[in-house]
Amino acid sequence: MSTEPVMHTPAAMRALASPLRREILSHLANHGPATSTTLAKAMGQNTGTTSYHLRMLSDTGFVTELRDRAKGRERWWDVVKGDRRMPPREQLTESEQDLAEQLGDDRLAEDLRLLSAFARDRDEDGDWQQGSRASTFMTKAQLKEFHEEYLKLVRRFGSDRDDAPADARMVLLRWVGFPDPRGSATPTS
Repeated sequence: MSTEPVMHTPAAMRALASPLRREILSHLANHGPATSTTLAKAMGQNTGTTSYHLRMLSDTGFVTELRDRAKGRERWWDVVKGDRRMPPREQLTESEQDLAEQLGDDRLAEDLRLLSAFARDRDEDGDWQQGSRASTFMTKAQLKEFHEEYLKLVRRFGSDRDDAPADARMVLLRWVGFPDPRGSATPTS
């Protein structure tokens, strides 16, 4: 995985606004390369739909065609690994800020649905779920440094799909830090 962050372009944010495109990315990240036909079967779609969405994801750099696996008209696709981030808010136009906010809301709702589904699965080993909740005082610079250290931990303990141990599973990690909007800007004594 690249350690240099790549900022999302407005086109990339629009590509991610589609729930089906996010599902395609998740499927490829979890299961490996696929064709539009295998993706269509897995997602209950038709191949024309998945082909269209794969092209959109390819145009924005999220997936790549594996030309060495192609046979005839069959095209294979895989996710492009990397550190992708939203640009700083001040670098976005007002409409791009709205798009980024909507994308963030959609992703959060999706994450909560997935967590709820995992928690309801009675057959699942509960030790697979780890989490914590904390609050502390930090400066903006400290928060940015904390985030970079978090990413280093993800790279240290995680592995790519192709290098993962046999008993490894795709684990969804979500970290977010922000000032409490209910509090004052600075601590009071």
